[in-house]
Amino acid sequence: MHSTRVAAVRVERRRDGAFADTPTPRLSWTVESSTPGWLQAAAEVRLDGADGVTVRLDTAESVFVDWPFAPLRPHARHTVEARVTGVDGVTSPWSDPVEVRSVFLADGEWRAAFVGLAEPSGAACPGLVRTEFDVAGPIASALLYTTAHGVYQVAVNGVDVDDAVLKPGWTSYQYRIEHDAVDVTGLLTAGRNAIGIRFAGGWWTEEYGFYGHARRVYGDQPAVAAQLHVTYADGTSEVVATGPDWRGAAAGPLVSSGIYAGERIDARRAVPGWSEVGFDDSGWSAVSVADAGVVPEPAAAEPVRRTQEVPVREVITTPSGRTVLDFGQNLVGRLRLRVAGPAGQVVTVRHAEVLEHGELAVRPLRAARATDEFVLSGGEDVFEPEFTFHGFRYAEVTGWPGELVPEAVAAVVVGSDLRRTGRFECSNDLVNRLHENVVWGMRGNFVSIPTDCPQRDERLGWTGDIQVFSPAACTLFDADAFLAGWLRDVAAEQAANGGVCPFVVPHVLADGDRPAAAWGDAATVVPSVLFERFGDRRALGEQYPSMRAWVDAVLRLAGERLLWEGSFQFGDWLDPDAPPDQPGLAKVGSDIVAGAYLVRSTRLVADAAAELGHTADAARYGELAERVRQAWVREYTTADDRMVSDAQTAYALAIAFDLVDADAGAAMGDRLAELVRRAGFHIGTGFVGTPIIADALTSTGHADVAGRLLLQTGVPSWLYPVTMGATTIWERWDSMLPDGTINPGEMTSFNHYAFGAIADWLHRRLAGLAPAAPGYRRLRIAPVPVAGIDHASARQETPYGPAEAGWTAEAGRLRVRAVIPPNTTATVELLGAEPVDVGSGTHDWTIPDPRLRCTVRRCPRGESCRRFGGHHEVFWCTNTIAGVLRLG
Repeated sequence: MHSTRVAAVRVERRRDGAFADTPTPRLSWTVESSTPGWLQAAAEVRLDGADGVTVRLDTAESVFVDWPFAPLRPHARHTVEARVTGVDGVTSPWSDPVEVRSVFLADGEWRAAFVGLAEPSGAACPGLVRTEFDVAGPIASALLYTTAHGVYQVAVNGVDVDDAVLKPGWTSYQYRIEHDAVDVTGLLTAGRNAIGIRFAGGWWTEEYGFYGHARRVYGDQPAVAAQLHVTYADGTSEVVATGPDWRGAAAGPLVSSGIYAGERIDARRAVPGWSEVGFDDSGWSAVSVADAGVVPEPAAAEPVRRTQEVPVREVITTPSGRTVLDFGQNLVGRLRLRVAGPAGQVVTVRHAEVLEHGELAVRPLRAARATDEFVLSGGEDVFEPEFTFHGFRYAEVTGWPGELVPEAVAAVVVGSDLRRTGRFECSNDLVNRLHENVVWGMRGNFVSIPTDCPQRDERLGWTGDIQVFSPAACTLFDADAFLAGWLRDVAAEQAANGGVCPFVVPHVLADGDRPAAAWGDAATVVPSVLFERFGDRRALGEQYPSMRAWVDAVLRLAGERLLWEGSFQFGDWLDPDAPPDQPGLAKVGSDIVAGAYLVRSTRLVADAAAELGHTADAARYGELAERVRQAWVREYTTADDRMVSDAQTAYALAIAFDLVDADAGAAMGDRLAELVRRAGFHIGTGFVGTPIIADALTSTGHADVAGRLLLQTGVPSWLYPVTMGATTIWERWDSMLPDGTINPGEMTSFNHYAFGAIADWLHRRLAGLAPAAPGYRRLRIAPVPVAGIDHASARQETPYGPAEAGWTAEAGRLRVRAVIPPNTTATVELLGAEPVDVGSGTHDWTIPDPRLRCTVRRCPRGESCRRFGGHHEVFWCTNTIAGVLRLG
């Protein structure tokens, strides 16, 4: 007997709780069913249990279903359940209830002032603020809304309210700031209570810019704002908010703090009980008070948290006699130390990603000190920096009293706490390590915003990096809420910049407001990827004005010729043949890149318009895209189907962006494969070409060349850094040279995810698991085996549930398996046979190994027939509805 159940119900985008940041949050649910081919015919959802409201939905949709109840009120708490009915007429039991918390405020309800130190001791001065208040009776609920110009943590009656760090994260503060919302009902008591907030400058007071031109963008001093809403059992309510009656002091262990610099913590300055009732704050001062500026809005995504601890792998004594800790993994976070020594002794920790000549290599950090100092109290101290983070594998420790034992130190990994959704494994250990390096690179660079690097005096939201990496990001992790939140800042920055998307978002660079292809195209590509991978139509709709504004801005530059040419471009950034001090000097002309992206973005706007029902826009931008494409072909291709820049990236763009007709595309695929062969199967692409070259080769019948390109271990290649001991993706193909020295360029990071975009190809093409409709409502199972790999598999936690695809080579055959989640279907494409459709469940096929270079014909019986090496034939039935290809 078959069984069906609703496994999980989700409210809106976040996976770490049922947070409703809008009065009408969307609902999603996943179904587990043992019924093959299970499809939903209807669903019921109910609010507040059997005695509440139940609504029947005659729909097959189970992802991002519109809220069917009356709009939620602020500060509300409810439960939601769901049950489903399949096309077979069988109805599941009700799901477990999920609590829904409204974390938004009504219009005009935010009343908290931003408070800080009235007399800071210097710029970016960290501090403490506090207040006490009375709770008048039994409490039904209490929600605490907090935010900062800076970063903070809040304690109620001496207890930190949550485990998030670096709150509230980094947004484009001039236009948008987020607040956190935490249920503190269990922390309050009848009578007197206390709230204390410790804070530092974080991103608000950081100085941005390079090579001596750094400056503060937002402000000189941090400030915090808090608003506690208490609802009593009798239905009355009370609000406690930051204001002039709060007290503040430049007190506590934190002496100084900076994102780039690190922290100085003096344990002798501890202030016991400062966030508890009865603390004597008579020596503290009244706080400074400022208006909010922009009204805070609910946090869009999962917060930054401590996600892992990594032990010391080895204690190294360097040639100069210094002590360096090796954690075996390039990571992002900080150290936690347990140490005892004389009061006033200073333990200093410097961080770096690599060693050079056996010593800590700090040159790649440029102006970032990346140094933490800990002043001992005289007893046993436990130190962990709170308001900074570092990118490092190695930590140099000086001033440690006595012998440093590895057990006294751990690396604490921090990052936005996103759920892992994509996993890949194959028979090649180097490729597996490459994939793991991509995962660690993303973990380290998704810290509130998608950054380029986590270690030097940069750590900015470079738009080009996430534009090329977003498909891989949305495969590896549930990045929907994270990127949708960041895109709000993209739109805000564009609106203030004539529709042009800046180089970095938030926009903090003095000269970063110019249009640049592939960078500004994040405005169109990233929301399109969110729709493709998560089915997030709301993100597409919210960003549509931003998408259109970007394309309109570039079309104005392109003029009547419809060619974007002659202006600044990053181009195919970090082409492996570019000189170390000229990373933009690529083999492909930057105008070719610009024009190709203009076609792509204009098409994406047309596609979005069609999806959203903007029919006039869909027609207009579709026609414009075709005209731009024709202009690009006339200008940059030759009569014999060559590119005027005879380079790998040029052909990859033409093929992957579908810029030329089928015959020209085939010829260009041949030329691209020839260029790769001539290069000895070394990669010849930079930021623009690298994410698409394997797809361009695969789609034009050169999967064998793509495989050899993937498995190349010499420099430049994806696997060269792996052979050099890399544990994250490097910024340059040769960030470390074969002799172990660091690339001489001023810009050399060992944790940059852009070249890791290949991970998406590993999942979609090598393992064969890809979305064929938005949100994986339909899947494509089409593995592409390559020589040198005997098996590959991928697993994806889709919005509908887990999906799998993979293959194993055995004695001239491939055994292919796919798992399709309930309420979805899949198109299966094997060996070039006619595609077939399958429903949910587990499916297995055994087919001839296509790597044996067979030819294909149709046999007289109407079955597919393949001749291998001219020696024998294998026949099989092409009817795969039952999930089996029968070999004959």
